[in-house]
Amino acid sequence: MGRVTERRRVIRIRDGAVTTRPDTLVAEEPLEIRLGGKALAITMRTPGDDFALAAGFLVSEGVLGSADELQSIVYCAGATADGSNTYNVVDVKLAPGVELPDITLERNVYTTSSCGLCGKASLDAVRTTARFPIADNPPVRVEPELLAVLPDRLRAAQQVFDRTGGLHAAALFTPDGELLDIREDVGRHNAVDKLVGRALQNDRLPLSQAILLVSGRASFELAQKAVMAGIPVLAAVSAPSSLAVDLAAETGLTLVGFLRGSSMNVYAGDERVALHTGV
Repeated sequence: MGRVTERRRVIRIRDGAVTTRPDTLVAEEPLEIRLGGKALAITMRTPGDDFALAAGFLVSEGVLGSADELQSIVYCAGATADGSNTYNVVDVKLAPGVELPDITLERNVYTTSSCGLCGKASLDAVRTTARFPIADNPPVRVEPELLAVLPDRLRAAQQVFDRTGGLHAAALFTPDGELLDIREDVGRHNAVDKLVGRALQNDRLPLSQAILLVSGRASFELAQKAVMAGIPVLAAVSAPSSLAVDLAAETGLTLVGFLRGSSMNVYAGDERVALHTGV
């Protein structure tokens, strides 16, 4: 399996002084995901948790919803012409009796913000394929003061970021602020897939009592992944996209953006945020 970090020579210039030194960079390699031996998707990712990444991706695709629907995930031997294993190709087998979806270009209808389809089509696709309607049973309610401290807890748990400065992170917290899991990846969507995939492997879907925090912006794709995993609250340290806000409003997802210190914007689902006077 590839390494999470790699070393490269760099010329460093500081206050006019020039030195040469090795620098630690985050690794980026392609991962091809196959389903039943048939190519499904290729994503650029940081090696590690590849099986969880594949499982989480299939949750967001609406293919998987529980651990018993997954038979196996393996690296493909002979993935290259000379028969060697690159550890960059995985094959997912569904459990007997689980219907294999038709793998066509139409599957991209809601997986990326660049698919070229209109917003309404994307929203309808997520709503009709989501297995876990977001429900408050028991109710999830969070204090703004608790949300405010989560980015620092996320940052403190980022081990690879400290060495590279080049990774996105996603974390799951309880409504009381306890860190459940954290994943890092060069792609923010991959970090979320790794979280969701690990939850599926541990038979913890839906994540109906979890807060998802992402280190960057809240795109439509990340909101979609939260909805598909049954997560009621998505918070981001940066801005959401308009389609992410629309999806949150359509599905009942609580969406918080610009979470920085004690400041934040609640774009949808404010009933889960314990707002006080002045609102």
